[in-house]
Formats: sequence, structure tokens, C-alpha cells
Amino acid sequence: MRQFRTLPPFGGDQRAVAEVVRGIMDGKTNNTGLITLATSNAVTTTLYDERIGFDSLIFFVPVSANAEADSAPYGAFQDTTDQTAANTTTGYAVTFNTTDYSNGVYVSNSSRLNVRNYGIYNIQFSFQYKNTTNDGQDIDIWFKKNGTNVAGSNSRFHMPARKSTGDPSHLITAMNFFMEMNAGDYVEIFWRTTDTGVSLEQYPTSTSPDRPSIPSAIVTMSYVAPSATTNLYVSTQQQGSATISHWANSTADKTYGYIIVG
Repeated sequence: MRQFRTLPPFGGDQRAVAEVVRGIMDGKTNNTGLITLATSNAVTTTLYDERIGFDSLIFFVPVSANAEADSAPYGAFQDTTDQTAANTTTGYAVTFNTTDYSNGVYVSNSSRLNVRNYGIYNIQFSFQYKNTTNDGQDIDIWFKKNGTNVAGSNSRFHMPARKSTGDPSHLITAMNFFMEMNAGDYVEIFWRTTDTGVSLEQYPTSTSPDRPSIPSAIVTMSYVAPSATTNLYVSTQQQGSATISHWANSTADKTYGYIIVG
């Protein structure tokens, strides 16, 4: 915390007043500071500052790269391989081999979409299926969190029969789902089909006209809401100190600037 010159309760000499006024005109209002969040999965950090009062308002802004990375977690991933089902009685986790964007959301174990911070996340997927059978087939797609089925998360899609021999039918399955997740949780998307002739299929680039490749699976996750109205907030305060509540933190150098008003 950097302190700028202040005046005694009953004023000061002309030079002292001039220095303080000049500091104010330069934006040095003596009500700012820095705080680095506690680690070891801490969910609170104590801010000590003698300028804090019972009625003070305290505002925060990220000033380090690690703090900024937590401001809006997101991730976008895709898969460039075919994914098949060996039988109709097993659920298969959709896998992803390419990371397009990642900030606080990342893939592990090929299928696990992990989050570093608590919050509500919007999960959206787009899967490219093909059906090589002569009959229409059903596909179920659902979510698991930390290996457990999420109640009410299943969707059923129907694929038409193939158009002709060697000409399969195609279907894009897509939806979004909100999920509350704690720091360190992961979610997976599972599917099953009524016939093994149904698969997730990727397609390479095409010509006449030039067209980009088609991933077999695309998924995005974006942060919707934290446990409070902001990622970082004052939960209690008293004269000279305040308790800052935040996401469970295990990352060093999450540093925020703060402004005390009142």
C-alpha cells in the first residue's frame, strides 16, 4: 500500500496544503492499494488498511495476469477423429483432441471438461453424426459431473435411415445446458445409440467450392455467474480491515488493485 501525504485534522501550512491539493489534481487521492489473494484453496483473504471504516465501499480491479484470467472463464474444444460405439448398451464419453480457446476451462483425459473456479457454466455442443443403416436410429446424449449422471440432462435425437448404399444420412445434434460447478469439478458428455452403424464422423476439407473441414464434435463452456454478484466482494468489514470473499484460490499472484470510498 502506497501512502501519499495527508494533512493534520486542522489543516497545515500553505506548502503542505499545496502539495496535497497537487496530489489530488494528479489523481493521488490516497485511497488506493493492492491485495494479493491467499492461496491453498482459500476462499477468503483479509485486507488490512487503516483507511477502511464500517461504512466504506471497496472496489476491486485485476492488476495481474493471474487475476485477469479469472474474470471470465471460457473454453472451446473440438475433435478431428471419428468416434464409434462398440455396442448399444454402453455409454461413450465424447472426446476432444483440439483446444481452440482455454481460460480457466480445460480438457483432461480427452473427455473431461475441467473448471478452475466455482460458478454456473453454459455448456453448448454440436456433434456431427452419420447413420449407415437402413433404418432410423435413436441417439441419447447426456451429461456426467465428476463421473455421476446429471439428473434430467438427457436428450434423445432421431436419425433417419441412410439415403442409399454408400450414402449415409447425416445429423447435427446441438443443445446447451447450464451447470453449477465447484472449483476442480469436471463434466463429460456421453452418448449411446440404438445401432452401432451410427457414429460421430469428421470430414476433411472439400473443394468446388473450397469448404473447411467438419469436426466430429465441438463443445464450448462459458462462465455465467459466480457465487455472488462479482468474483470478488467484501463479506464483512470493520475499522481497519475487511474480509474479501472469492473463488477457492490455489494460484499465486492473483493481485487486485482496490479503491476505498468513505
